Amino acid sequence: MKVCSAIALLGVMTAAVAAPASAQEWYVAGSVGYLFQNDSSNSGTSGAFTTGNGAPALPFGTAIAAGTPYGWETEFDNGYALSGEFGADYGTGLRGGVEIAYTKADVDTHSGVNVAGTVIDGVDAAVLTGSPTQLGATVGAVVADGQGDIKSTSIFANAYYDFNRDGMIRPYVGAGLGYSDVQVTYAPSGVGIIDDSEGKFAYQIKGGASWAVSDKLELFGEAVYRATDDVELQNDLFPGTLNVENKQTILSIGARYRFGS
Repeated sequence: MKVCSAIALLGVMTAAVAAPASAQEWYVAGSVGYLFQNDSSNSGTSGAFTTGNGAPALPFGTAIAAGTPYGWETEFDNGYALSGEFGADYGTGLRGGVEIAYTKADVDTHSGVNVAGTVIDGVDAAVLTGSPTQLGATVGAVVADGQGDIKSTSIFANAYYDFNRDGMIRPYVGAGLGYSDVQVTYAPSGVGIIDDSEGKFAYQIKGGASWAVSDKLELFGEAVYRATDDVELQNDLFPGTLNVENKQTILSIGARYRFGS
């Protein structure tokens, strides 16, 4: 997957650079956006461990075998997005650029914790900590307090097509391939579960419209759908890994400044 992604990304960059140099008009752009981070159906497999005291459902010392599936649902608050791009307009409706983007959304809540397909929200939370003494709070109550966040730092090679180039309002569509470093922190009720990151292939699809304020300056608004492959992260609470989904919709406004004549 990494080799295929690198080849595809190189292809987009090569296509952008291959356009006639004489027609290029360079530009820089920046935007701020409102992030809708999709909720995640987290899933993973555990290493071998023994439970804490979740009696009577899971008494102290119950053996959990390596490879046991587990997971839960995570809901995210809306967040924010920032991006900057350097690119070239080729005078034919085509544009190409390299974009650096950052997004952040806080965790709202977790629910539906399950082990081997059995939901354990009603079991004492000691079951997952290894404590022989019950904590007096259920797993569901502990994870409902959603502390943590998901952050993505990304680089994309983008290609665009601008319509109505001679008009004041110029709709456009675009798409990009790239790479995202995704960092996830899950610490409900202050209990550290996930604090890890992984780099993944990423893609995005864009649609928007530019408003020509002058020959040099354009304002724009756009909608972006952006996603990566699931990120595989290490679990700090008990042995195991967890796959977290990372899909986003972003509504942004920004400005684009053109160089040259």
